[in-house]
Amino acid sequence: MGIAAFYKDCVEALYENLGGQASVTAIGHISHSQKDYEHGRLFSLYEQIDHKVDFIEQELQHSEQPIVLVGHSIGAYIGLEVFKRFQNKIIFFVGLYPFLKMNKSSVTQSAIGYIARSSLLSKLVSSSASLIGSLRPSITRGIVRRFLGPSWSVTAVDAVCCHLLRYNTVRNVLLMAMTEFQKLTEEPDWTFIRAQEEKMAFLFGVDDHWGPLSHLEEISKHAPRVTLSVETEGHTHGYCCTEAGSVWVADYIAYLIKNQMPVRNN
Repeated sequence: MGIAAFYKDCVEALYENLGGQASVTAIGHISHSQKDYEHGRLFSLYEQIDHKVDFIEQELQHSEQPIVLVGHSIGAYIGLEVFKRFQNKIIFFVGLYPFLKMNKSSVTQSAIGYIARSSLLSKLVSSSASLIGSLRPSITRGIVRRFLGPSWSVTAVDAVCCHLLRYNTVRNVLLMAMTEFQKLTEEPDWTFIRAQEEKMAFLFGVDDHWGPLSHLEEISKHAPRVTLSVETEGHTHGYCCTEAGSVWVADYIAYLIKNQMPVRNN
């Protein structure tokens, strides 16, 4: 999900884990928010990549501080593309539960792709989400809680109610999904991954159709010096939707950062 609010717990835990000595910024996707600042415009995967590049150029390009880039799901693919453009600024990249190529055996991906390719179905799903989001807040929250279950954190439920259940957000999610699925029929850029393998780490889940363990094996084959890990604590691809998952992943990221770039005392 490209809604930065989902990662609030993880970002705060990571900041604390690094002793408050690092700047931690979550960059969401453009037009994946409560307010439709882009007036209904839809953004493709490629435009979302450009959005991240523009942010780094505007906010971080003149900073002397090295950058550790972290991407979750399709954000891992986006992160690799951003890494290509800032190879002398980014010192390490972490891909969390990465979505780097299509999984032909995934029923979920097939269903999302079918909806995303249909303008009519995309509008219908977006309108339905918007309708739920327009109800009295207590009713919307009750529906979301009932549908998602008790394990979801307050932060994640708030993100769904405030940002996801909006017509413009869901339309952009589906348009982006369509362009993702078109692009990710291709193989990852193994040449780049191999060239930067000592500056990369990927965390996979045990049962994750977005990033199955077969993809971990492919990375290991093409770029054997990439740091590869498998999370076995019972968290899921949507780790950011639970407090426990957010804290566990923050600890994992902090461990990698401290090993790659020790945080100095003031």
